[in-house]
Amino acid sequence: MAVANLLNNWLARNPVMYVITCVTATAALLMIARWDGLTPEELGLDAAGMRRGLRWAPVLAGVVLLVLLLLVAVPSSREAFRDSRAADLSLGRLLWGVLVRVPFGTVLLEETAFRGVLWAMIRRRHGTAWATAVSSLLFGLWHLLPSRGLNRSNAAVASVFGDGPAAVASTVAVAIAATAAAGVVLCEVRRRSGSLLAPAALHWSVNAFSYALAWAAPRWWLDS
Repeated sequence: MAVANLLNNWLARNPVMYVITCVTATAALLMIARWDGLTPEELGLDAAGMRRGLRWAPVLAGVVLLVLLLLVAVPSSREAFRDSRAADLSLGRLLWGVLVRVPFGTVLLEETAFRGVLWAMIRRRHGTAWATAVSSLLFGLWHLLPSRGLNRSNAAVASVFGDGPAAVASTVAVAIAATAAAGVVLCEVRRRSGSLLAPAALHWSVNAFSYALAWAAPRWWLDS
């Protein structure tokens, strides 16, 4: 996971290589799970779990979309959608991100790692609370490198924290804490649904819909 993180954030920023790295790391994690004797049910990948996940997925996606649209409807919160990482994309690159990079890169690797293999390994040995706490903390730390550029890319973040070295450090700390908290929510969805597909659907919805709205923001309403 450390190697994959470094490759994705420093050494291999090409979008195709990003997906290849994530898929390769996911395959390695599933091999580790097999060697550890984890069952498909423990990973949330058994047939019954997948069926439950398919029932959860549209509900979770609908809730996320509704919340984001409500935020867009409130003028004071629209600035959060002014993000150059999405706004500068062409339509083709946006679709690549939403339909390929996010589901088969980010979500596939992170959910397999933090709500799948790691969560199941720790849960078997130390129980659900420890599994959720440890995997969520590591999920937060996983976002240390990508959060270093938030001050430059997101106008709302820059307006709150500024753009100096101290501001970057504060942004990274808040990002780690926020993603760790998000990890707890995703773990709880994983526990309640009994499926890895459910947190994956929630994760994809947040990322994909946020990208899409940030892409649309300067074209439709922020600069109007």
